[in-house]
Amino acid sequence: MSGLWEEWVRDCPLAYTSTNAPRKEEIPGTILPSVLAGHKRYSHITSMRQDPVLPQWLGLACLRSEDSIRRAFAHVDGDAATLWLDLHLNRTYEPLLGTGWILDLDATVKPLYGEREEARLGYNPHKPGRPSHVYQAFLCSAAKLVLNVDVQAGNQTASEYAQPVLWGWPSLLRGDLAHGSENMMKEAEARNLPYLFKLKRSPGVLKLIAELGVRDVGWQDAGGHWRGIESSIRLQGWSRLRRVIVPRRKVGTPPEPFEDLEPGNEQMALPGLEWQDRQGERYEHAVLVTSWAEQSVLAVAQMYRDRADAENMFDELKNQWGWTGYTTRDHKRSQLMARIVALVFNWWSIFTRMATRNMHREALTTRPLFLFSLARKTRSGNQSFLTIQSMHAKAGKVAHLLARISGWFKRFKIMAEQLALSQRWCVMLRWIFQYFTAEKRSGKLLEGTA
Repeated sequence: MSGLWEEWVRDCPLAYTSTNAPRKEEIPGTILPSVLAGHKRYSHITSMRQDPVLPQWLGLACLRSEDSIRRAFAHVDGDAATLWLDLHLNRTYEPLLGTGWILDLDATVKPLYGEREEARLGYNPHKPGRPSHVYQAFLCSAAKLVLNVDVQAGNQTASEYAQPVLWGWPSLLRGDLAHGSENMMKEAEARNLPYLFKLKRSPGVLKLIAELGVRDVGWQDAGGHWRGIESSIRLQGWSRLRRVIVPRRKVGTPPEPFEDLEPGNEQMALPGLEWQDRQGERYEHAVLVTSWAEQSVLAVAQMYRDRADAENMFDELKNQWGWTGYTTRDHKRSQLMARIVALVFNWWSIFTRMATRNMHREALTTRPLFLFSLARKTRSGNQSFLTIQSMHAKAGKVAHLLARISGWFKRFKIMAEQLALSQRWCVMLRWIFQYFTAEKRSGKLLEGTA
């Protein structure tokens, strides 16, 4: 009804000349249900090839093998394929970005085994010494949409390698301590783009915490049992003085170390905590740097806490979708499959919102609800019938949600008859996210809560 699928297949840069080759639409038509099912390897495609009903829903004769999918983009021009996916990723969310919104940045490391192009040694906390790729991700966490993902060499974890594809989009740039670098802030300031980052605990930052910790005045309510104070700092390597917000909260007494352990094997302290003694009290500190000058200490601290929503989304993409799977020896196909997974994730996230409305449900919940059922196809009187039986414990709820989606489509179909195909998706998306547009009309940034 939206035309997204047909346009995506039509613009696909694949081209076959052999009579024995697959039809072009069979390649994305096989990838789509594989990604939806939560597959993380090309070999997982084999598990659904014998399904006689699944390909008919997409108008295909059959699903293709894992080898056909793996080899499909091997000889496709990389720039053309990248442009194809960037264009359709942009179409997915573009109608929502008419006014202010927040761009969340994050990166994840994918350890690699065997020979892989651009597999380099870099920051890899889980597999030290193992070559890896870095997935630089750009998210709109309030709408639960992936804007783009860039797969880079394992030694390019720094935020400066994420810059070329993000400038010119958001109203606020937000990231963790990996992105609070001079290059990132300098480029944002040159474009008058407000930013909010967390700073690493460098010697200069620790010195600032020690100086502010002895003050009795100036601390304000920062929400969530935190107190905050505003200051400024110019660290070594910075080109200018910048505004910082230092939130802190009182914590309990740390656990006593075990005395019977040998030297060097003492109990380790929790990472990320900075214990500051002050009149017998201990505090946990964080240091946020921002160019968001007009906002209060409470607003800045709450804005960074809201970033937890982006972490939840990032965890979902890594663990419930095959985002870092589908890898091949060449870098090009790994990059393309990462963006295809991001595109399918966006489609599924938007589809489920028709049932859950303004709530986002993770794939761990929505797949059993909407995908995993038994279906039987029968023909009678020159007509085909499909009987679907949900095996979910909450089958009644599943039927209710599917009926809600069906009713949604029936209402939209009446309205869509007067719209051109190019206009349908814009209207559909704004209708699905109508609670966002209501917030935007009231002057608020496109932002969710943690």
